Amino acid sequence: MAGIDPGDVLAWGVPRMRDLPWRDTRDPWTILVAEVMLQQTQVDRVIPKWNAFLDAYPTPAACAAASLGDVLRLWQGLGYPRRARNLHATASVVVVEHDGRLPDELHALMALPGIGPYTARAVLAFAFERDVAVVDTNIARILARTAGERLTPRRAQDAADSLVPEGDGWTWNQVVMDLGALVCRPQPKCEQCPISTGCAWHRSGCPAPDPAVGSAGVSTKQARFDGSDRQRRGVVLAALGGGARPVADFDGQIVAGLLADGLVTVDGVSVSLPD
Repeated sequence: MAGIDPGDVLAWGVPRMRDLPWRDTRDPWTILVAEVMLQQTQVDRVIPKWNAFLDAYPTPAACAAASLGDVLRLWQGLGYPRRARNLHATASVVVVEHDGRLPDELHALMALPGIGPYTARAVLAFAFERDVAVVDTNIARILARTAGERLTPRRAQDAADSLVPEGDGWTWNQVVMDLGALVCRPQPKCEQCPISTGCAWHRSGCPAPDPAVGSAGVSTKQARFDGSDRQRRGVVLAALGGGARPVADFDGQIVAGLLADGLVTVDGVSVSLPD
């Protein structure tokens, strides 16, 4: 991709690579848990939960053997509990269909519950050290700004694929992710960027609108949490961590939504976490 020299990025990033615990392993399950937890959740909040989760469920088999309710209890505090449900379901599929080991092919990974293109590619890159490109919010922001225009998912992925240095897929993806997380932020620090001279948006004076906004993979600002259904759902799940409660204790629509998502069970007049 014009404007990005992989050599410059690697020279900048390797000495500055963040010390993240999941970067010390190549275990596919361990990395998958990290990637699922990191979706829409900050690193500092993930680290203690990641450690606790893997202490309890160090393998897909251990997770599959647990009840969904126990997995949801351990997940408390991370939000977006569908992620926990999907991770539990994935563990079960891996045990039954893949002898307890995560597959190492893109299509097989994407066939697992809740695993999309980014997560599948992240497992391939970070666990199996394949020369594939991942495109998360941080990387997509770099690609769009460097191109000076919004990018569709296909164009963003094609651009990312074209940049991966042969044999350096693991390092490349980690470094370019750090570049987006630390420098090419929503409010960029262009003076610190190793590729600013090749960035079309920077060269034009960073005019509005920012081409990253609305580009594929770039998350939008989350809706207000306080008073939202997300918060109310979290309150119900937290309350059920201590055992079944009367359905009448909670908003019926919230309980109905959790039931539809497979996150609670209702037995007569009581609601509880799944067994």
